[in-house]
Amino acid sequence: MYVNQSNGYPTVIDVPREGTAPLLAKVLGITSLGFFVTALGVASAPVWSMLPGLIAVFALIFAINGARRKSEGVALGLFLALAYFMGWEIAPIISRYIRGFGAGLVFNAALTTGAGMAAMGCVSYLFSINYRRVAGVATAALLALILVGIASMFLHFMPPTLYSWLALGIFTLLTVADFSRIRAGGDGMSATQLSVGIYLDAINIFMIMLQLLSGRSRRD
Repeated sequence: MYVNQSNGYPTVIDVPREGTAPLLAKVLGITSLGFFVTALGVASAPVWSMLPGLIAVFALIFAINGARRKSEGVALGLFLALAYFMGWEIAPIISRYIRGFGAGLVFNAALTTGAGMAAMGCVSYLFSINYRRVAGVATAALLALILVGIASMFLHFMPPTLYSWLALGIFTLLTVADFSRIRAGGDGMSATQLSVGIYLDAINIFMIMLQLLSGRSRRD
């Protein structure tokens, strides 16, 4: 294993791909199970589910980070609970898109998200990427975009479509960084923690694709 030092700490850990394949398989398995549970959450969500789902998701993200030091099994259970309540959070939004544009738009957004995630995973495994640097740049850009978005709510200087495209670019970088972290051996994180990152990336990209595809449908 080769460690490239920069500023006193490791930035790129070059691990043979076959060495991290079991970790990748475990992360993808957990993430896929999470999406299945999210679908159950969407199907069973009451009409008032968005706010309780949002609160539960934020609480469970923090709980997973604390639980992984005690028990990976507990962390996995919390992740599945997070996935279920994520379904509650996004169910009203999905219902609105289905009523306005049909179920086909939601299916296309999910298909595009899946294809994009697969492509980003391949890029991360084909190239050695400084995931810490990419994640740092993307996180800073996301915070800046959120601030710009808040300002634009009052000043109306950024079109929603441009905001969505910028958000898509940022979450693309975050996804590449998260897959690259797995490629590098996980950086000390558990499979469940890594799964949370990939899962949240995919959920955000899916919601952005819904916005972009619905905008195109309105123009058509």
